[in-house]
Amino acid sequence: MSEQRPTNSNQFQAPYASNPTAPARPVAPGVSATPSALGVKPDARLANAFLSQAFLWMFAGLFVTAGVAYFVQSNASLLNFARGSAFLLIMIQLGIALGIMGAINRISATVALGLFFVYAATLGISIGYIVSFYTTGSVATAFLSASAMFGGAAIYGHVTKRSLSALRPLLFMGIFGLFIAMLVNIFLASSPITWLISIIGVVLFTVLTAYDVQRIQSGDLAARLGSMEKAAVVGALQLYLDFINLFLFMLRLLGGPG
Repeated sequence: MSEQRPTNSNQFQAPYASNPTAPARPVAPGVSATPSALGVKPDARLANAFLSQAFLWMFAGLFVTAGVAYFVQSNASLLNFARGSAFLLIMIQLGIALGIMGAINRISATVALGLFFVYAATLGISIGYIVSFYTTGSVATAFLSASAMFGGAAIYGHVTKRSLSALRPLLFMGIFGLFIAMLVNIFLASSPITWLISIIGVVLFTVLTAYDVQRIQSGDLAARLGSMEKAAVVGALQLYLDFINLFLFMLRLLGGPG
């Protein structure tokens, strides 16, 4: 008699049966019980599902940002609003991003996705204001350059057999140092320092893209959150931020004043 295999229409919902309200148990001091830490890899179908959902929402978020930015750039009233509300927009964007990351275990995937699109729309207001200072050609050049670098890094993160998890502390230290340097340069207003910061930013977020892609496809986010849908939203937010930062740093390097 042939063996009957149970079917489950929600086989991707919680691929590692993780409790979304409990942190991953440590397997050693400083090591979390994630698939990467345990040396466990999802099969190719699961890995592709993780990445596909994250990239789907990431591209949808970029589409929202681009649409809002285009509308803002062509509307004098919205440009004036963006100029006068820059600090408020930054606080709102920071609050939404931190809110998604901090409350992801307590909110539904639908709410998290809605917040992500609100974040993408508000950032579109800021992006529209920023690109208004550059020529259309230079914006297109920066976008294409950022797309090429992002795509190359994403492919590397997807196909490489080398674990990039060891880069995590270096990447986050680099982001913190970059943020401090940018704050200091607000007061110094040094063009050489701005150029150097932009170069470092491009390198940093290119490497971070490869790291994030590998982390998403490894199932670490899904295991930690216990939900593929929530992991897709968090992964989309991370990839979205990688691309946006790449684009802005490339714009500083290649952009011509409008």
